[in-house]
Amino acid sequence: MGIPVILDCDPGHDDAFNILLAAAHPAIDLLAITTVAGNQTVEKTTLNARRVCTVAGIEGVPIAAGRDRPLHGPVRVAASIHGDSGLDGPGFKDPTVPLDPREALTLIHDTLTSHPRPVTLVPTGPLTNIAALLLAYPRLRDRIARIVLMGGSTGRGNTTPAAEFNIHCDPEAADIVFDSGLPVTMLGLNASHQVIATDEVIARFAALGTPLAGICTELLGFFADRYREVFGLPGAPLHDPLTVAHLIDPDLITLVPAAVAVELTGTHTRGATVVDLHGVTGRAPNADVGIEVDADRFWALIVDAVRVLGRDTA
Repeated sequence: MGIPVILDCDPGHDDAFNILLAAAHPAIDLLAITTVAGNQTVEKTTLNARRVCTVAGIEGVPIAAGRDRPLHGPVRVAASIHGDSGLDGPGFKDPTVPLDPREALTLIHDTLTSHPRPVTLVPTGPLTNIAALLLAYPRLRDRIARIVLMGGSTGRGNTTPAAEFNIHCDPEAADIVFDSGLPVTMLGLNASHQVIATDEVIARFAALGTPLAGICTELLGFFADRYREVFGLPGAPLHDPLTVAHLIDPDLITLVPAAVAVELTGTHTRGATVVDLHGVTGRAPNADVGIEVDADRFWALIVDAVRVLGRDTA
């Protein structure tokens, strides 16, 4: 049986590919998808999750909408990167995959309590839903196998000089997750910037020749153009699929244990992840942190997921 997983996401171009990878690979048992405000409003990220599942033929996986704002402070979105829809590029038809009537925390609660095995939580947006879950249902901790998240960085940020977007959107939620005592794996910008969707990478998707591959090519093309314009990169880092790729192939990413603290009050550093790679603070490690990525193996997994799902929906 595959690893039981709940994706908590804010689609988002890179989230879309993480959904595809989780649904396509037999090593993953995708139990549910929950959404949160992040790359766009929660209404748009929820619609986008349904759009992705519809075009990829992903059925039977409940999708529920979660929190529409952080634990504290105003909501912020990343329209400059993901566009007004949060998934700009292709023209999507109305989704046919339904929205689960439950709120995200209820869906996660029900899934954790009903599944026979502890479940891995994979949050790839702001950590608001996960922190709210830990606060509301502390007795469910033993039903959580681990938390594998995309967020933070061992170095510079991408929203402020110090802070990565997901953590910056809700630092208090991130602080709760990192201090939860649960097994946490952090895959941040320092890792995801090793898997950039260059023109050569995008051409591999186009060569598949299926309708789904065409949508993926358009998604990556828009995403890459935004990163070239905003950050001057040669393409877009495909951040979020590092999480599921790590679960599928644990040797794909080199991890090191480290103490990770989230800055909550700094004038210039709020939302920064302070990663003690050298043990200078004397604090015990509370996370495994991604350092090096085998980019070739990563892209092979993503391309194959699109191939498999595209074959089934062509």
